[in-house]
Amino acid sequence: MDPQSATPSSPAIDVFVAASIARRFYLENRSKSEIADEFLMSRFKVARILADAVSQGIVQIDITVPVKIDVELSLALKERFGLSYVTVIDHCQDVRKMPPDELVRWLGAAAARLISDLIDEGDVLGLAWGRSVEALGKAITKLAPCQVVQLTGSHPDHWDCDESVSAVLRAAAAGGGAAYPLHVPLLVPNELTAAILGRQPGIAATLAQFPQVSKAVVEIGAWAPGLSTVYDVLTERERERYRDLGVCAEMCGHLFDTHGNVLPTELNDRVISIGVEDLRRVPDVIGVAGDVGKTEAICTILRSGLLTGLVTDGSVARRILSSPV
Repeated sequence: MDPQSATPSSPAIDVFVAASIARRFYLENRSKSEIADEFLMSRFKVARILADAVSQGIVQIDITVPVKIDVELSLALKERFGLSYVTVIDHCQDVRKMPPDELVRWLGAAAARLISDLIDEGDVLGLAWGRSVEALGKAITKLAPCQVVQLTGSHPDHWDCDESVSAVLRAAAAGGGAAYPLHVPLLVPNELTAAILGRQPGIAATLAQFPQVSKAVVEIGAWAPGLSTVYDVLTERERERYRDLGVCAEMCGHLFDTHGNVLPTELNDRVISIGVEDLRRVPDVIGVAGDVGKTEAICTILRSGLLTGLVTDGSVARRILSSPV
């Protein structure tokens, strides 16, 4: 295993260089590739220096969230589904009119605030890949000392980009703990490919951490275009076949029917992800999902009993509460 992927970055960094890189990234909106070219280093080293700059106080980020927490809706969802933690955000404007990227951004910020409060020293935090979890990684600035493990591979079209594991690296830097990323796609062509990748030292070391995860953050996908990474990368024939089987939700690459049951399919052998039974053994699993198009999928995952917490938006919360259990 590459020790750099599983141990915290060295505390001895060049403060001037780190500050220069941080200024270009945060204030000048320069990309990591542009910065890497200027400083004659890899994008991955730029990402590590940025994470170190945050963890060592060279960069201090103050997040002003332009949303309010709807306490009444949060408590109602918590009580109805027997959840331990619920955060429902409402925007200062109508959340239904919020651009999707902005909604993802503030769901991630709310999830970052929640997980920062929940993590205790010695916890092992698991993060499943997804846009809201990426937003969590960008928003999180401080964690109790903990290890951070990536629970799923990344988007099949972007898995080799350093942004795909940035949430894991940033969260680990915020907590000063070891990072266990997964530099692999979530969905691979066949079972043999998944087995071969799973035996690679760095990947195997991350997979071996799954039973140790004590708190997890996952995303919920709906079986519709643009609302599930798995749905989007399959062929239309595959999508229809799974829809005919009753699939209406996806989480960590696993497919669920409307009753919250996990459906056994050949995809189970093609996804690189924490298994459902391992996920069921995690003491706290927080789902992060917004968009009214995901309402049925969120209800489905709530019925599965896998979640102990939820971060969502007010429009979804109202629809969930008005629907049959």
